Amino acid sequence: MIRMTKMCRLAAALTIVALAAMAGACATGGAKKPPTGTAEPDKFLFDRGNENLGRKRWIVAREYFRQLVDSYPQSPYRADAKLGIGDTHLGEKSAESYVLAINEFREFLNFYPTSPRAHYAQYKLALAHFNQMKSPMRDQTETRDAIRELQTYVAKYADKPLIGEARAKLREAKDRLDDWHVGVAEHYFRIKWYPGAVGRLMPLLKDDPEYTRRDKAYYILAESFERGKQPAQALPYYVRLVKEFEQSDYLEKAKLRIAELKATVPAAAGKDVPKGPRP
Repeated sequence: MIRMTKMCRLAAALTIVALAAMAGACATGGAKKPPTGTAEPDKFLFDRGNENLGRKRWIVAREYFRQLVDSYPQSPYRADAKLGIGDTHLGEKSAESYVLAINEFREFLNFYPTSPRAHYAQYKLALAHFNQMKSPMRDQTETRDAIRELQTYVAKYADKPLIGEARAKLREAKDRLDDWHVGVAEHYFRIKWYPGAVGRLMPLLKDDPEYTRRDKAYYILAESFERGKQPAQALPYYVRLVKEFEQSDYLEKAKLRIAELKATVPAAAGKDVPKGPRP
C-alpha cells in the first residue's frame, strides 16, 4: 500500500512538473542551448546551471542541467548536472518536488555508484525524506525513510565532509520517531492501559539508549509500573532519570518517588539499577 502510494505521488509529481516545465519554457524562452560556436558547450551549460542554482532560479537552472544531461551523454559534467537537477527539485521545497528530488538522487546512485560525489547524492536523498518529516503524532513514514538513508550514509561515508551533519540529522530523525512512541505510550498511560505503555517504552529504551528526551520515557515507564502494582520495577527507572539528567521537568518528582518507594518498598531499594548511557 505504501509503495503504491509513493508511485501515485511520483506520477502526480511528474504530471505537475511537466505542466510547470511547459509554463517555464514560455516564460524563459524554451530549452537553454549554448551559443553557436561555443568551444565547450557542455561546460557552458554546466556553468550557467550552477550560476542559476546559486541564485535559486530553480526552473532556469534545471533547464541548463537537463539540456546537458540529454544532449551530452559523454560529458564529464553529466553526472554533476544530474545532481544539479536533484538540487533544483530539493530547493523548491514542495511535496511534488521532494518526490522528484528523491528520484533524481536515487537514479544517480544507481548510475554512478562509484562516483566521488555518491556520498553527496546519498546525503541529499536522505535530506529529501528528512525535510518531509511530520510532527511526532502524525504519520512517520518519511521519518523512517530518512533514518534508513541517513544510516546508510553514516555506514558508508564516515570519512566524508558531510558526516557531522548526517549524524546530527540522524539523531534528530530518531528522536522524532521516539517522540511518536512516547506519545503513544503517554496515551496508553492516560487511558490507564499500563501494560501498553510499558510495552512501548521498554523496547524504545533498549533499541535507542541515546534518545535525547528519554527522561520523559523513564518517568512514564516508572509511573506505569507503579500504577500497575509493580513498584519494585518502577524504582530503577526513577533512579536512572536522576542519575542521567541534571535538568529535567521530571527530576524533582522522580526524587520524591525514589524516597517514597525506598521507604515503603524495602525490597525495591536493593534492586539493581538497569544500566543506561552516561549523562
